[in-house]
Amino acid sequence: MTRPADILARAQARGTAPHYAGAVTPPEAFALLQADAGVKLVDVRTNAERDWVGRVAIPEGQHLAVQWATYPGGVPNPEFIAQLEAEAGKDEVLLFLCRSGVRSKHGARLATEHGFAQCYDILEGFEGDKDGAGHRKTVGGWCHAGLPWLGA
Repeated sequence: MTRPADILARAQARGTAPHYAGAVTPPEAFALLQADAGVKLVDVRTNAERDWVGRVAIPEGQHLAVQWATYPGGVPNPEFIAQLEAEAGKDEVLLFLCRSGVRSKHGARLATEHGFAQCYDILEGFEGDKDGAGHRKTVGGWCHAGLPWLGA
């Protein structure tokens, strides 16, 4: 079994500094969550995405739902940092997740700018990229990796 420190070292080597601490693959994120109950997954997808598409199956205390943008309309969430501060400590390991790995990078960057020291992007996101037919969950991402999730 890979040690959490080894996973974080690989994540940091992926070259995201100074924007945020690093980037983990979905299996690395899951291993970190299993190894340490203090690690938190920050799901920045909208409430509608979590309700209609699915969510990761991890203990409630590790799953933080902090929308990057609101639904409907995709308006940036002006309370993003305040909501994150209410849910997580500035020194906790935070793993940011979105649909395909774009909003999570923005969330990790903004959190880092506001003093959160250990922000990691989860590469590929929950659903991954679209395949040739325009479908998700078949190319990369948490679901495609076979990690536990709850369907809508």
